[in-house]
Amino acid sequence: MSERYEPVIVGFLCNWCSYRAADLAGTSRLHYAPNMRPIRVMCSGRVDPQFVLKALREGADGVLIAGCHPGECHYVEGNIKALRRYILLKRMLRQLGVEEERVQLVWASASEGNVLAEAVNRMTEQLRALGPLRWRETVLSGDGYRPSPVPQRAAPAAEEV
Repeated sequence: MSERYEPVIVGFLCNWCSYRAADLAGTSRLHYAPNMRPIRVMCSGRVDPQFVLKALREGADGVLIAGCHPGECHYVEGNIKALRRYILLKRMLRQLGVEEERVQLVWASASEGNVLAEAVNRMTEQLRALGPLRWRETVLSGDGYRPSPVPQRAAPAAEEV
């Protein structure tokens, strides 16, 4: 019997919009992948890149950050801050050798349960195609940094001495 790989997604959901969208998706009986572990945050702008890296390091195959639409943030520009951090985080992941698709950002208002459900389904399929994240093998060390080896200089030839 072959088991189908089910990725683990950690979802950082804005309290004011996206978390309520997830609630709406559930009460509306929308079908979406059950493998997202939601974490309610007061604002998507409060999601520190270290939270995302820790989730990946601790076994998540992907991270979904969901917030209010730009211009609709309860904290005025928290979602713009989230977007800036997301761009930097994707660049960092690229340098670490981790596929960029493993971290995604989506805007979903409280009335858009279908948008959040579609984002979770889409991300689940993308992660299934990528396979499990092997953090230690991909990044090579526990803290995500491994300096490149310094090339050794060849010993001088006998004639040069």
